[in-house]
Amino acid sequence: MKWQDRIGRRLTLNDLHVFMTVAEAGSMMKAAEQLALSQSSVSKAIANLERTIGVHLFNRTARGVDVTGHGRALLRRSVAAFAELREVINDIEVLVDSSAGEIRIGCPEAIASGLLVPALTRLAEQHSAVIVKIFAANNLEREFQLLRDGAVDFLLGGIQKSFIEHDLHAEVLYEDRPFIVVGENNRWAKKRRVELAELVDEPWLLAPESIFRSSVAAAFKSKGLSFPRLGVRSYSIYQRLTLLATDRFIGGESGSVLQYSSDRFPFKMLPVEFSPQSFSVAILTLKDRTMAPAVHTFLGYVREIAQSIVK
Repeated sequence: MKWQDRIGRRLTLNDLHVFMTVAEAGSMMKAAEQLALSQSSVSKAIANLERTIGVHLFNRTARGVDVTGHGRALLRRSVAAFAELREVINDIEVLVDSSAGEIRIGCPEAIASGLLVPALTRLAEQHSAVIVKIFAANNLEREFQLLRDGAVDFLLGGIQKSFIEHDLHAEVLYEDRPFIVVGENNRWAKKRRVELAELVDEPWLLAPESIFRSSVAAAFKSKGLSFPRLGVRSYSIYQRLTLLATDRFIGGESGSVLQYSSDRFPFKMLPVEFSPQSFSVAILTLKDRTMAPAVHTFLGYVREIAQSIVK
């Protein structure tokens, strides 16, 4: 049977939507409740889909249904297809009103409170009708699925030098690195030279998990030193910088975070000799996915502001 006969004319978006809902719910009955349909209507849609494609998509069990290997393949592509359809609708809405649209961004807090702030300010000044949604992606490598599932238009944050994801495109904006900082009245702030070994037993402010925390850890390891145990491990940059201003802690933050925080928090970079691992800050997009005009416009602002960091 030709593709247009078996698929093009008989496969419907409604059947795919029902299929995705059943796969997520793990039960025909639960899917029917979510879709406000009868269970027989859901079963019929799945049967039609299996008959059209020619394979079983679910294994029926006493507890519900399990997705088969064929079903997982269809589910993966269906998620991508619906994401593309959402982008089409967004594009059409933008064409109707060029000043409107929606931008969905996944990024760590370091980017959200730093690089994104001037970009969002510029967007609000020139395209006030655009809606922006920002999703937490503090460990970017664990959040690639946000991009693959179409939950975000792009990811923005730090990546390792050896970045290899065949379905993703990485556009490097600039190279960043961690700096060791204290409050301007901290006892270490007056030192002209500080050895890393002197800071092992000091209370540190660090993110619990981040690419620049790993870089700080590598710096201690390269000197044969154990990683500092004392201090606060907080996901909140605002909290870390606020505590830093009390002059009781030592912090490790990326250069771009410090650049956008120096006017609000008094701190001083310590003259510590160490060789921190640098990392790339990049825009990650899904290859072959069309982005809405509003996203392209916003990414232009991000690139311009990133250039000021480089300079």
